[in-house]
Amino acid sequence: MDKTLEKTEIKTAPEGGEGAAGAERLIVSSSPHFLDAESIPKIMHTVVMALVPAMAASVYFFGWRALLLILVCVGACMLTEWAFQKYRKKPIKVYDGSAIITGILLALTLPPGFPIFGAILGSVFAIGIGKQLFGGIGFNIFNPALLGRAFLMATYPVLMTTWLEPRTVAKAVDAVSAATPLAMMKFEAKFAPLADLFFGNVSGSLGETSVVAILIGGLYLRYKGYINWKLPLGYLGSMAAFSAIFWFVNPAKYPSPAFHIFAGGAMLGAWFMVTDMVTSPTTALGQWIFAIVGGIIAVIIRLFGGLPEGVMYSILFMNAFVPLINKHTRPRVFGGSLKAQG
Repeated sequence: MDKTLEKTEIKTAPEGGEGAAGAERLIVSSSPHFLDAESIPKIMHTVVMALVPAMAASVYFFGWRALLLILVCVGACMLTEWAFQKYRKKPIKVYDGSAIITGILLALTLPPGFPIFGAILGSVFAIGIGKQLFGGIGFNIFNPALLGRAFLMATYPVLMTTWLEPRTVAKAVDAVSAATPLAMMKFEAKFAPLADLFFGNVSGSLGETSVVAILIGGLYLRYKGYINWKLPLGYLGSMAAFSAIFWFVNPAKYPSPAFHIFAGGAMLGAWFMVTDMVTSPTTALGQWIFAIVGGIIAVIIRLFGGLPEGVMYSILFMNAFVPLINKHTRPRVFGGSLKAQG
């Protein structure tokens, strides 16, 4: 990335100290001394662009109602952020893109038939409680979109687990209710074809069905340098490695590693939520710990928990430990003692 050195100032001070003329004094402002062309709005709007393939896939598979849910969630998130900033007499920064991303991600985790009033309620909770209550962008502990989804799961458990088949499968005029691949795996021991999972021809949340659409956006963010490769690789890799143990023991009962990383919210979570700059660790070792443990927890919930999906809870659970992970994985500063560094 192009960087420019921050301007320094040279002032003339009197000779013989501050009161004498002729001496030059170099005054350098406090760090950072290197400025970058990147900004929060630029990064956020790039992430929005990366989510376009997933949004387009949701409209293709589930119709225009998918777009309506996305627009409702985005609008409610932006309006909530504006209201909180106005009430707290803070600068209005609703157009920086962060609320837009929260709205899109929340919508992409909802079932296609989820009611509009529920989408609005989840959006208000995601921004108001998940973000603004902590102080706004950069201060939230948990991923706001996932916190909003968790709230909706607790408030409307039936509506949040009522799924529709995509238009490419349903032949009837009306939408057909269907189980997700993870639900069929857990409760019926049936495994969906990997090709359907990859392209998105399965039941599920709006943005969690098409692996290829999510991959396009995720790889674009990696190309732009906005996400650390350790996080999606560690999360998906640990899911694959841990699930492989059970698959090798009993392939008739447990799905393959490819099924785990293609099904449900694994891809969307790995590329767009685990990589959240605010709620993920900043140290290299901490990022590995965060991603690997999160992936293992997701598989444990899927295989042995009461719910078919564990991605949301695994990420939120690890979000809570990010301050501790950062504290205990800080690299040692050369020239200082470990005791002095805390």
